[in-house]
Amino acid sequence: MTRKDFLTLATAAVLLSGCASYDRRLNDKKTSYLGTDGSIIYRSSASTLADKNSYWDGDGVDGASSIVISLSEQTASFYKGTKLVGVSAISSGREGFGTPTGAYKISQKNPNHVSNLYGDFVNAQGDVLVKDVTNGKDPVPAGGKFAGAPMPFFMRLGKTGVGLHQGFLPGVPDSHGCIRMPERMVKIFFENAPMGTPVTVTR
Repeated sequence: MTRKDFLTLATAAVLLSGCASYDRRLNDKKTSYLGTDGSIIYRSSASTLADKNSYWDGDGVDGASSIVISLSEQTASFYKGTKLVGVSAISSGREGFGTPTGAYKISQKNPNHVSNLYGDFVNAQGDVLVKDVTNGKDPVPAGGKFAGAPMPFFMRLGKTGVGLHQGFLPGVPDSHGCIRMPERMVKIFFENAPMGTPVTVTR
């Protein structure tokens, strides 16, 4: 086998493995990202940068609350009446776990929500045995139990399993379908969006 043939096969193997399973580097704190200005961004600072690109001007503004999610722009826009009062950066569902479009209403609010499907296997002391598992699908290691991923300030969309919640924003769609937001902004949205608030998810 020539060097060229070997490189071709190796490249194909990498591409196929990328399609077969989710790239866990997105959850690795050591993974760096290229910012839009050419700077290198690390996980510890990515959500901070997203938060700086978000704003809120809704205090003291009257009008019924509504939220519009743009998947193409990766933003959540908050309205009071017809006035845009806040915009937050988001991270929606990645390929294979796309966030569903449509018109919904917030049907549940829980500041301390945890996932019953995605999380880690931990031991009795709470130490992580296996990260990023799917409950009921991945085999539980000996002495392990499932611990759901925290989803703070969860706001469920209608009867779906999808909601807005606090989470990591790497600058690209990255979730299992939910809409992640920076901590500061999700708290504001949570406080200002009562039960029944309309949420429209667009392409």
